[in-house]
Amino acid sequence: MKVTERRMAIVNLLLASKTPVSGGELAEKFNVSRQIIVQDITVLKGLGYEIFSTHHGYVLQKSPLVERVYKLKHTTEQTEDELNSIVDLGGTVVDVFVWHKVYGKISATLNIFSRLHVKQFLEGVRTGKSSELMNITGGYHYHTVRAESEEILDKIGNALAEKNYIALGD
Repeated sequence: MKVTERRMAIVNLLLASKTPVSGGELAEKFNVSRQIIVQDITVLKGLGYEIFSTHHGYVLQKSPLVERVYKLKHTTEQTEDELNSIVDLGGTVVDVFVWHKVYGKISATLNIFSRLHVKQFLEGVRTGKSSELMNITGGYHYHTVRAESEEILDKIGNALAEKNYIALGD
């Protein structure tokens, strides 16, 4: 894993965590020393992330990243292209969720931000005994996408619209 990928993974992990994450946990997860984690946190702070160190671990208070939710519809065969379209333009697919008429909102955290993560996700779905959430709603689903700017989110939205993945109407 490259340094920039590790730092983005740290940000995503801190954003997703409801509790502080210790430097030791981060070091173990990313197979680096605690000193490397301290350096990564320092760099991330310099980039505008409000990361605080508590006696229980690191907490991300505020992120300079922006988020947008896209309502999408496509086939299972188009999932790889959809996810790659997002990550190739600098987005992170934070989650996927569907609105089921009986069960309500069903969601799963993804935190996919590279082609490697797309590949790992697809391998997990294809080799597992489960299918994608969108299959229970006829292909309709939502993704929360995180990026460094509104402009990037606009580009992602335009790319998804050009490929007819944006769901129109109900």
